[in-house]
Amino acid sequence: MSESLRIVDARGLACPEPVIRTRQALAEGGFDRLEVLVDDPSAQENVVRFAGYARCLVEAVTEADGVCRIRIQPGAPEAAPADRRAAGAPRRAPAPEAQPGPVPRPQDTTVFITSGGIGAGDETLAGMLMRGFLYALAEGEEAPLRIILMNGGVKLAVAGSDSLGNLHRLADRGVEVLACGACLDFFQLQGALEVGRVSNMYEIAGLLLQGRVLRI
Repeated sequence: MSESLRIVDARGLACPEPVIRTRQALAEGGFDRLEVLVDDPSAQENVVRFAGYARCLVEAVTEADGVCRIRIQPGAPEAAPADRRAAGAPRRAPAPEAQPGPVPRPQDTTVFITSGGIGAGDETLAGMLMRGFLYALAEGEEAPLRIILMNGGVKLAVAGSDSLGNLHRLADRGVEVLACGACLDFFQLQGALEVGRVSNMYEIAGLLLQGRVLRI
């Protein structure tokens, strides 16, 4: 029986889209081997790393035109020992080392966002990173318990925000979205909230003292 192949063409796509499409293809299944085409070094590294997390056999080959063809075999058996492996044979991407202690669960996590972008420096880049983060969060298999928006972060949840659709998708999955009322008042955005609900400093302070907090 011939081997079935699926190709995901992620050329020209910025991260995290190549990883998201790879994850979606692996989740859908129905093939023996997956090939992902990327033309960005960061996308190549991230897709290969994801394949390692997914316990797949993975091989990345850069072709003459600069496109990297990442060959992924889901559910592959463990690779042979080094002294028995044929030269040039695909190798299993290294999985992250196990860490001691309990592993925090995404569903116990509060994501705390205090601006409309991620990081200092170029504002356009910061906004792109925030949109990419919320998109990846909305596409992920696991979702956080809640998202708290303060300061400039409240602007993500009002009309005209590029991230409004992803916040709606997260809310539809049961993620609680809270926006600081004082911040909405400061920016004269009273009544402009499109997703989630208005909260106050007392409630926010109490929630941030519970469980794991990821500040963005």
